[in-house]
This record gives sequence, C-alpha cells and structure tokens, in this order.
Amino acid sequence: MQCYQCGEEVPRNAVFCHHCGTRLDGNPSGEANGPETPVDPHEPDDSPQDASSSAAESFRNSVAQRNRAGRELEQEETLWEGGYASKAMLSRWIFSALATVGALIVAIMWPHQYVWIGCGVFVLALWGFQAFILVSRQMNVHYRLTNQRFIHQTGILRRVTDRVDLIDIDDITFEQGIIDRLVGVGSIRISSSDRTHPELVLAGIEDVARVAGLIDETFRAERRRRGLFVEHV
Repeated sequence: MQCYQCGEEVPRNAVFCHHCGTRLDGNPSGEANGPETPVDPHEPDDSPQDASSSAAESFRNSVAQRNRAGRELEQEETLWEGGYASKAMLSRWIFSALATVGALIVAIMWPHQYVWIGCGVFVLALWGFQAFILVSRQMNVHYRLTNQRFIHQTGILRRVTDRVDLIDIDDITFEQGIIDRLVGVGSIRISSSDRTHPELVLAGIEDVARVAGLIDETFRAERRRRGLFVEHV
C-alpha cells in the first residue's frame, strides 16, 4: 500500500502515513479519502469545551448582575431627619398665656404685695415648666429616614438607637388635633413586624402629612427593590 500523497510504502492497516502524516484510513483499496477539509476559524465551534466556556460566561454574567443589584441595595442615603417640633406645644402655649392673663387680673383686683409676688412666682414657674418640657422632648428624640431603614433615637443622658427595616413596616397613619391642623403638626404611628417596637409613635412631627407620605412611599419602593433583587438571585 502506498501513500497517495507522497508515494511512500506504508502498512495496509496504517491510519497515517509515517512519512508525511496524511490520514489513510477509511478506504479499503488502500487509497486515502484525501486531505482533511481545513477548518474555517470564523465558523462557530460546537465542541464540548466551547459549550462549557459559554455556560461559564453565562454564570459569570448572572453573578455580576446579582452583585450590581446588591450594591444598589447597599447604597443608603438619608431622605428625612427630624424630631419634636416646638409648634406641637401650641396648645400648651395658649394655656400658659391664658393662665398668665388670669394671674394679672387677680393681681390687679387684689393689689397686695404678697398677691403680686405669688402671681409672679406662678407665672414664672408655669412658663419655666413649659420651656423645660419643650427642651426635654426635643433633646430626647431624633428620627432619621433612609431608603432602607427608619432610625429613631431616644434618651438624653443614655442614648438608645433602634432601627426598623422598611420592608418590615406594615402600616403608616398620622393623627392631628384641631390646633395641630392649624400649624401642620401631628403624630405618626408606624406599625411593623419589628420585635422591639411593633408600634412606634412619633409625636410632634412638623409637616406631618408630607413626612407620613414620604415614609409610606419609601417603604413601598424598598419592597419593590427587594423583590427585583430576589428575582435576579
């Protein structure tokens, strides 16, 4: 048997020519099927190795997409900060003003030295007490809303900070009295599945309707973002 390419003598059962390396099997007459068809480098290769590379690339893309979604969730920014507003004590200021007028009337009707001293002490103690309540309430609480959590701090000498994840919030309501509606203040009630504070009351919030709406919109948006993140995973 001779190699059809180079003419060298090769064994009949040989698969390749030992001289030029031409493939010889597949022809019982001893002649080879001819040179192999060259492979086009631009044609896609369906070999197992390429299929494995494609699967690995798809997995890497999925992981990268999930990581991008996770980083978006981790970017926390403050949307609102506040505490107890002085306007929330308007009813107390009105009461103190009326009590002061009453004390002056009493002092005028009984123009005695001890009466004037007693009325003066009463007025000073009354306004001092109202000022003390205002300062203590403003220093005692502080609230902060982010795109992921609601943070509330309580205490003057001993500060306690609690955090409620927005996805744990179930309901938002706000309350206003007659005088509160005149100045736009009120109390916000947050119901959640948080174990520490299942029901949190924020008293004396200025522009209460806007703040309550902002909390409601933010926790709904956070739930939608978390849902998209779970779908990516």
